[in-house]
Amino acid sequence: MKGESKIKFDSILFFDMDGTLVDTNYANFLSYKRAIELVKKSSFNIPYNPKQRFNRSLLKNTIPNLTETEFKMIVSEKEKNYNDFLPETQLNNKIVEILLKYCTSNKTVLVTNCREERALAVLNYHGLTNKFNALFFREFYEDNRKINKFQNAISKLYILPQQVIVFENEEIEIVDAQNAGILVINPINL
Repeated sequence: MKGESKIKFDSILFFDMDGTLVDTNYANFLSYKRAIELVKKSSFNIPYNPKQRFNRSLLKNTIPNLTETEFKMIVSEKEKNYNDFLPETQLNNKIVEILLKYCTSNKTVLVTNCREERALAVLNYHGLTNKFNALFFREFYEDNRKINKFQNAISKLYILPQQVIVFENEEIEIVDAQNAGILVINPINL
């Protein structure tokens, strides 16, 4: 596979989950849609956009008159019903092939901003949990600022950023990887 020549025997492979290893956007959308309808007790015609992840900010923009209580209830319901939509998640076969090829010879690490419970549900559903040597989930500083997930994993694993190859699809996260000193990002054309 093109670009795999960058993977050496001592390379440590960091894999993001949502959008990189597994396409979870549709399942995420469906779980939000169900949660909205449960809380608002009404049907909503919310169009699915495969190029945009439905998140809390989009929820507020889509239904601007939500009370804070309704917003919290929707987020809670979304988390509760997410597992019902796991069959709507799809593996990115190109990236999964790399994970499967190198998980026995190299250190493989999940580095995601996904919440632990949801990430484990997705990984377990697809039989990927045991393919990783370490798992890093969403973390925040005490003041609720997002932690650079790559810097966090590097420091907790006591490794050098030059050893790491990152598989990531989000531009802002790619910048975080570069800021953490990682030189090889997405060695294949995603």
